[in-house]
Amino acid sequence: MLFKLPLAFFGGVRVQSLSKEEATVIIRHRWINQNPFRSLFWAAQGMAAEMSTGVLVIQSIQNSGKNVSMLVTHQEGSFFKKATGKIRFHCAEGEAVDAAIEKSISSGEGQKIIMTSVGNNQDGVEVCRFKFEWSLKVKA
Repeated sequence: MLFKLPLAFFGGVRVQSLSKEEATVIIRHRWINQNPFRSLFWAAQGMAAEMSTGVLVIQSIQNSGKNVSMLVTHQEGSFFKKATGKIRFHCAEGEAVDAAIEKSISSGEGQKIIMTSVGNNQDGVEVCRFKFEWSLKVKA
């Protein structure tokens, strides 16, 4: 991650778990990723949330054996509570990504999928929720 995503590396974003269906990414509130209100900067939360969806997309592409382009075309974020301590971002939409890639392979057309990542603090309280629209298309 240091060479591919240095900002995420230095910001403390780490993949905690990954399976075919779901991914969990953590980030801990620290001085380097905080805002003036002494909580986790919204963009740092977004990085971790995007990674929890993106690793599922990357994994599905690798498993397909095809050359598939991937791009975030839209993003939304909602914030409910101050993010401090360790925040876990969880996405459980791996099967939907597989289906979208298979549809792109069979149709030859690009597919869009909206994936949700939920951020919870150490007490299990939801602090934020992000939605990412991924565009996926098999390259010729």
